[in-house]
Amino acid sequence: MCAVAVLIDEDEPKRSAMTSSNSKPRPVLSDAELVQAGYRYALSIARHHQDAEDLVQQAWMKLVRAYGKVEGTPVLFRAVRNLFYDQKRRSKIVQFEPLDSHPENGKTEPKGVSLDMELLLSKLRPEESEALFLNVVEGYTASEISEKTGSPRGTILSHIHRARQKLAKALGSEFRDSK
Repeated sequence: MCAVAVLIDEDEPKRSAMTSSNSKPRPVLSDAELVQAGYRYALSIARHHQDAEDLVQQAWMKLVRAYGKVEGTPVLFRAVRNLFYDQKRRSKIVQFEPLDSHPENGKTEPKGVSLDMELLLSKLRPEESEALFLNVVEGYTASEISEKTGSPRGTILSHIHRARQKLAKALGSEFRDSK
């Protein structure tokens, strides 16, 4: 994998841009900040560092070839999302594993104080992980996520709700005690 080179103009002041008529102003990000935001988003749906890096690089190159530059996070997020789902569709190959390689159903590992977040997030569907990331980490509302992903607002709310339910169930009493 090769890295995406980004030139940073630190003298350029940050400007505010409106994402829609009823949303709050969001700062215009530098290329480096866009790459980092794209990487965080790609990591939320791909769940592996190398896959996330590849997604951001491919999306960035695709947008630069098509438009000459990357306009902002909505455009980059949409490109990353489309590439991710294209790859998922192409890789739908049924793989059979011997029964010996699966752990027994009755055995579970004891929960520690520090749970592995990747293991918890792996229990979520990509749509749920994406919606939860955009809501919790990036701070977008369900309406804004709906605009960015092209999914209905109700579907986004369902994905966020189901993701939180699954995480609460996986965390058990530790989740309820932390509220």
